[in-house]
Amino acid sequence: MPRDTSIHSVLIIGSGPIIIGQACEFDYSGSQAARSLREEGIKVYLINSNPATIMTDPMMADKVYLLPLTVDSIEQILEENQIDAVLPTMGGQTALNLCKEADELGIWTKYNCRLIGVDVAAIDTAEDREKFRQLMVKIGMPTAPSRVANSILEGKEFAQQIGFPLVIRPSFTLGGTGGGIVHAKEDLDEALEKGLKASPMHEVLVEKAVLGWKEYELELLRDQNDNVVIICTVENVDPMGVHTGDSITVAPAMTLSDTAFQEMRNKGILMMRSLGNFSGGCNVQFALNPDTEELIAVEINPRVSRSSALASKATGYPIAKVAAKLAIGYNLNELKNQITQTTSAYFEPALDYVIVKMPRWNFDKFKGANDILGLQMKSVGEVMAIGRCFTEALQKACQSLENEAVGLGYYGKSLMKTDELVEYIKVPKWDRIFRIKDALMAGVTVKTIAQATGIDRWFLYQIQKICDIEKELMNYTIDSLPEALLREAKKNGFGDEQISKILRNCTEQQVYDKRKQFGINRVYKMVDTCSAEFEAKTPYFYSTFE
Repeated sequence: MPRDTSIHSVLIIGSGPIIIGQACEFDYSGSQAARSLREEGIKVYLINSNPATIMTDPMMADKVYLLPLTVDSIEQILEENQIDAVLPTMGGQTALNLCKEADELGIWTKYNCRLIGVDVAAIDTAEDREKFRQLMVKIGMPTAPSRVANSILEGKEFAQQIGFPLVIRPSFTLGGTGGGIVHAKEDLDEALEKGLKASPMHEVLVEKAVLGWKEYELELLRDQNDNVVIICTVENVDPMGVHTGDSITVAPAMTLSDTAFQEMRNKGILMMRSLGNFSGGCNVQFALNPDTEELIAVEINPRVSRSSALASKATGYPIAKVAAKLAIGYNLNELKNQITQTTSAYFEPALDYVIVKMPRWNFDKFKGANDILGLQMKSVGEVMAIGRCFTEALQKACQSLENEAVGLGYYGKSLMKTDELVEYIKVPKWDRIFRIKDALMAGVTVKTIAQATGIDRWFLYQIQKICDIEKELMNYTIDSLPEALLREAKKNGFGDEQISKILRNCTEQQVYDKRKQFGINRVYKMVDTCSAEFEAKTPYFYSTFE
């Protein structure tokens, strides 16, 4: 079915100011959506209170409103213009909450404006923790034992029934705002008060914490014919207990068995289809028991998310652009794949490379801030690296953080003793990945680190590989360095500066000259969404050593 010809004008709601937990990823999505709709000849209106965005550039929309994200502002725009539909899924939690508030006040009905890309019932079900829990029970999808509380007294009663450790999840908040893990009853009152205050509904979910379970995310798209594609599977390196925005994440998933992956796909599609009859993007989060592969649903977001922006860049599949076209009536098979321009958009990307996303924190700017990572997101940004293998992508991500890391290491800066390191890495902090490497360099076993952190051994063996190469490099000077070892180091993401620090009495320039002498040069590979199965017309590239 071609696009809905009754839609001539659309209002896109932006996400407002950049804050911790909600940054420029929604600007990326909103800009894509505006361009996508204008391609169809649709008049685009855009509201966002933040002028420092690309989406508020006058070139992006037919009319841009730099107004506070309130119902009054929405009503003002609807009074001034004839608007057929509103697209709230590109503005994060802020836009969804505003959309729901306007619906409750009858604004959309009053101005004969309809919602596209999502419906209010889906927003309600996904963001109201009790409704989400009831839906999961209805479709037979397991969740962690939980209860909804609207007061501290209710929360304490449920906590006694469920037992510790607990997770407090406020309804209708973004970035885990107000959420947290409670290990002991002495901390419960404060955690409940904080969660209830953060929720606009004054409602929290008191949930049994599945600490140590693995965390995964799926990015899905669905059209009005109920066709669903899974664009990207993302695995968190950190286990459950750290907000996904504060976790190092990897795509594609590295440690999933095929049976668990198929189960996750089926459950993700079932969850999206059960949420309501809308067309657009969706993000589903799962927890998986590493011992039994038992799967439980954590949450579902019926919108383009932070992870969608990452998945778009990681796969080359323009999620927000396609989601906007699905919202106006197109089906996936009617849209062209933007990369190949010959196949349809009804396909799932295939990756022949590894993506690593690493968050960036600025705790030094916030004196006295608690630097322990938990359910409330604390990162102020993130980097994304592409490599032919996990070790290369991980080291490239570390090099990009702009925090004095030289690959996976702060050379000459780790002063901890071995037993101190093992204790330190038990608590998730911003530098845990660097301290894990220090521990492996000091001879701590992978088994010990896996028990201390809950991180899958596969990732730890990959870091062990980096350590083994580093230890081998220490045996040589720049003059005696073998070509095979230098080539191996470059393939695993070691930068020239990093190698010069390991070799000692050596400069970055000398390492550069040495590898040029050996003919070890950077090459460029395509991000083509289809592992070179089809010719790509508009790819972008990443550098690697092959």
